[in-house]
Amino acid sequence: MLNGGVIPPFFYVIILKRGGKWCIVENNYTTTAMRMGEMMFVGKYQNSIDAKNRMIIPSKYRDELGYSCVLTVGTDKCLYIYATADWENFAKKLLELSDFDETNRSLVRHYYANASTCEIDKQGRIMIPQELREFAGIEKDLVTLGVGNKIEVWSKTVLESKGEIDPGKLAQERADRGVII
Repeated sequence: MLNGGVIPPFFYVIILKRGGKWCIVENNYTTTAMRMGEMMFVGKYQNSIDAKNRMIIPSKYRDELGYSCVLTVGTDKCLYIYATADWENFAKKLLELSDFDETNRSLVRHYYANASTCEIDKQGRIMIPQELREFAGIEKDLVTLGVGNKIEVWSKTVLESKGEIDPGKLAQERADRGVII
């Protein structure tokens, strides 16, 4: 401990329980969000919605989300699911944009107005509101993709219409952006 067991007054740590795990989400020493064990969403799952417009969140993702999440429109014709803490970080960045710029106001309006806080039931399901289903073209079958700090939910038909990704082109795009493995 510093100073004979006393934490300096300029140091603080916020610890939250996310998905059954305790993790540091903010401190004023690093000023960055951190995830225990570098948690992130990965993988691809086939799914469908039921007659009550609920989807089952894959169990691997539920462990990270805990009991609630935020569902909103994506950048493409898909939906995004955020863990509550990640949504709050994203929303905070949106609110830091200047209100004097029309595009900024549109971005804030777009994401906030279309966001829905969802409780995850005991079977791991969330309800997808009608306007979000319509936005993403979700009728029955869907595909759930883990993409880092969020989950994308796609209509299977819409995702298939995007076509296959050419691995060679993808490798070149990655290299052009300086993402070398």
